[in-house]
Amino acid sequence: MSTPNEYRFQVNLSGMIQILSNHLYSSPKVFLRELMQNATDAITARKEVEPGYQGEARIELTGTGDQLTMMVEDNGVGLTEADIHEFLAMIGQSSKRGQQALLDGETSFIGRFGIGLLSCFMVSHEIVMLTQSVKGGPSMEWRGKPDGTYTIRQLDTQLSPGTRVYLRCTPDAAHYFEADYVKEALFYYGALLPYPVTLIHDGVQTIVNNDSPIWLTRPELARSCRAEVLAFGERLLGEKFQDFIPLTTASGRTGGIAYVLPHAVNLNAKRSHRVYLKRMLISEKAENILPDWAFFVKCLIWTDELQPTASREHFYENEKLEEVRSELGDALRMGLAEMAEQQTERLQKLIRLHALSMKALAVQDQEFYAMIHRWLPFETTRGHRELGELIDEGETLYYTGSIDEYRQIHHVASAQSMLVVNAGYIYDKELMAMLPLILNNVQTERIEPDEVSMTFTDVAPAERNQYYDALRLADSALQRFRCRAEVKGFKPADLPVLFTLSQESSTLRALEKASEESTDLFSSVLGSLSAGINSAGYSTLYLNVNNPIIKRVLTSPDNQMTPIAIEMLYVNALMMGHYAMNKQELEVLNQGIVRFIDWGLRANTNHEGDA
Repeated sequence: MSTPNEYRFQVNLSGMIQILSNHLYSSPKVFLRELMQNATDAITARKEVEPGYQGEARIELTGTGDQLTMMVEDNGVGLTEADIHEFLAMIGQSSKRGQQALLDGETSFIGRFGIGLLSCFMVSHEIVMLTQSVKGGPSMEWRGKPDGTYTIRQLDTQLSPGTRVYLRCTPDAAHYFEADYVKEALFYYGALLPYPVTLIHDGVQTIVNNDSPIWLTRPELARSCRAEVLAFGERLLGEKFQDFIPLTTASGRTGGIAYVLPHAVNLNAKRSHRVYLKRMLISEKAENILPDWAFFVKCLIWTDELQPTASREHFYENEKLEEVRSELGDALRMGLAEMAEQQTERLQKLIRLHALSMKALAVQDQEFYAMIHRWLPFETTRGHRELGELIDEGETLYYTGSIDEYRQIHHVASAQSMLVVNAGYIYDKELMAMLPLILNNVQTERIEPDEVSMTFTDVAPAERNQYYDALRLADSALQRFRCRAEVKGFKPADLPVLFTLSQESSTLRALEKASEESTDLFSSVLGSLSAGINSAGYSTLYLNVNNPIIKRVLTSPDNQMTPIAIEMLYVNALMMGHYAMNKQELEVLNQGIVRFIDWGLRANTNHEGDA
C-alpha cells in the first residue's frame, strides 16, 4: 500500500478579501479601526516593555484625487524582520502571543486573529509598512498586494521605534480618505483612547480625541461631572440626554454610563449600546450587553474582559458576557433604588416616561416593585391613576385579565362607581396579582365580565311577568347564538344591553371563530373540541330595564319586530364590547340594518300618502 502524499491548503487572498468586505466586516470603513487597533496594541506592547511609556498615533493625509494617500504612524513596539515573516505572511496568525489567552479573551491586546491588516485591501491596492523594532536591528519595509505577494527589504536609514502604514486609495474609496470623514471616524472609533490621536492635513495638526475624563476609569465620580457626562453622551450617541446612571461591575473591569432616553421607546425596539474594548470602539449596536428590560437607556460601555468576535464588532455569548450583563443590570437597578430613596421626583419623572421598563423590572424583582409601586401608572374606571393613589382609596382592587374584558365592562363598572383596573397590558396582570405580596393590607381580585352582573338590580316579579312573552321571543332569537336573555336594572341608563361571557362560552366562541377561518380538516378537529363544552358554554345578554328603548322593545305588541330588535341589540352589544363577530352575526347585522332602513322608508311613504 503506497504512502499518501501530503499537500498544503492554498489560500486565494483576493477571494479572502472579498469575504472580509462582504461578510466579516460591516463596511470598508473599518480599515481605519483595524489600523488604530494595531497601533493601540503596539503601544500596549511597548508599555509592557517600558512601564509608563507615553504612546501616540498620528494620521497624515496628503495628495488629491486618485493620489490621495494616508499614513498611520504609532510609536509602539515595532516589528523585526522575523516578526514580519511570522505575522504578516501567515493569515490567521495573531502577533499577540499566548494561544490559550487569545482564545479565552484574557489578553491586554485588542486584535486577536491576525487578519486586521487585510481590511486595508478593501480601500487600497497596496499596503506599504515601514517599521523599527524597539529590540533593535535594521528598519524594515514591507509591501503587500491583494494577489498574495509581498516584498521585504532593509532600509538604509534607521527609523525611530514604531510603525508607519501607507495606503493610496482606490478610485471608489476616495471618500474614506477625505479629511473631514477621517477626523470624524477617528473620534468615532478612538474617542476613549488613553493617548493622543493626531490628524495632520494641509499642514494643520488636530488632536481628535480629548483627554480621557477621570470618570471613565471611576464611573462613581460621574455624578459630580454631570454637565460633562451629558455633553459627552450627546456627542457620542447623538441624542440630548437629561439624566444618566453610572454603571460598574464588581471587578471594576467593565463600567459605563447608562443614559436615560429622553423619549418613550417601543418594547420591541432594538437595544443598541456603544461598547469599547480596551478603549477602542467595538460596536455601536451591541444588543446583548444589558438585560432585556433595560430598553429605557442607551449606554456607553467600556470593558477589558469580554471576548470579541473575529470581526471585532460584537462579543461572544459566553459565561463572561452573561456575568457582565447581570452585574450591569444590578448596577442599573441599584441606581434606580437610590433614586427611590433619595430623589423621588427624579424617579417619578423617569417612570412617567418609561413606565413599561419599570414594570418589566418590577415583575422580576419584588424588592424593586415595593420601592417604586406607588408611581406606576394604570388605566382604571376612574381614569389613568398611579398605583399609590388607588391604594390610598382603601378599596379592593379589581382587575381584568385582558383589554377586551376591560372594554366589555368599564362603562357599567364606571357608572356603578366600581374600581376596576385594566390589567390587560403587558406586565399589569402580574403586577396586580403580586401587589398583596409586597403590601399585606392591600387586596386585589381578578374580575370576569360576567361577575359584574352581581351588582345589577333584580326586576320585581310583577314587572318580570309583563315581559314574559318578550323574553320568550328573545331567548328564541338568541338560541342560535348560544346566548340567553336576562332582564336587569343597571347603570348607566343610556346603555341598553350588556353582553357577557363565561370562561366556557369564551372558549367556545374562540373555537367557532377559528373553525370558520380554518381548513376543513382543522375545522373538524375544532368542531370535536367544541362539542365537548356543555351548556355552560352559553353567554348572557342583559337587557337594561332602566333604558327606555328596552322598555319599548319588551312591551311592544309587534311579535315580528321584537326578535329582530333583540338580534340587533345583540350584535350592537358585541360591537360595544369589542368582540370579533362570526359570519352568522355579521349577516344579522347587515340584514337588520337593511330591514330597519326599509321599515323607515315604508313608514315615511305611508305618512306622505296619508297627507
